[in-house]
Amino acid sequence: MTPLRRNPGSGQQPSGHHSSGNANTGAGAGSSAPQHRPAPPVDGTGASMPSLGADIERAGFYPELVADVLDSVLDGREVSSHLVHVDTHFDYDEIHRHITVLALAGDIVAALHLDDHAMDDAGRQIMAQVSTEVVPVRRIDSVVATTMHPQPQNFRRGDPIAEVTLSVTWAGGQRLDLAPAACGDPECEADHGYTGTSTREDLVLRVAAEAEGQQAVDQALAFYRELRRATTDDTGARSGR
Repeated sequence: MTPLRRNPGSGQQPSGHHSSGNANTGAGAGSSAPQHRPAPPVDGTGASMPSLGADIERAGFYPELVADVLDSVLDGREVSSHLVHVDTHFDYDEIHRHITVLALAGDIVAALHLDDHAMDDAGRQIMAQVSTEVVPVRRIDSVVATTMHPQPQNFRRGDPIAEVTLSVTWAGGQRLDLAPAACGDPECEADHGYTGTSTREDLVLRVAAEAEGQQAVDQALAFYRELRRATTDDTGARSGR
């Protein structure tokens, strides 16, 4: 799996990961000992929006690990906007969760994705895989938000958005879809090589109010606006040189 090249769906359940396991993913569940958690990075948006640290805690998916890795990635930068997204999907008798964190900090965007995997059938041994990437804002080529609006004939300005899909592309990986090439002659047996398409697919996140609540959609849109503003401001600064 290459986690930062996924197209995750929206989560359906706010709790649970591997249903067959007993791993503790919460913040100090089942322990009365004091928690000495590394201070999660926080944003500078004030009280109007939850802080990055608060959203990581609220997600409840290995918050100490996520906060510690993100602290290292940000390297002391102040976060101006962020997005925390937990994806839940079902696989036969198991429930799998993934968390993706995006943090806009000055001239960079930090991206973190965490998966966990059961190492035994009982799910008692868990291994977490964390992928991180730091992307300079100047390298971001496109920021796209696709929104869904039920009953558009009744839409009024300011009505809530039901769903948003956020796509961010930069000079990262590409997906190649190849197939044998053919000519117009149905009896031709010559080798015509291969044909295919190359698709840029760096990051795609889908957030739905029905699954994750309206606040999650609003936060995703707020992050989109801040990231769009940062990329357009950077483009204007470069063109003005």
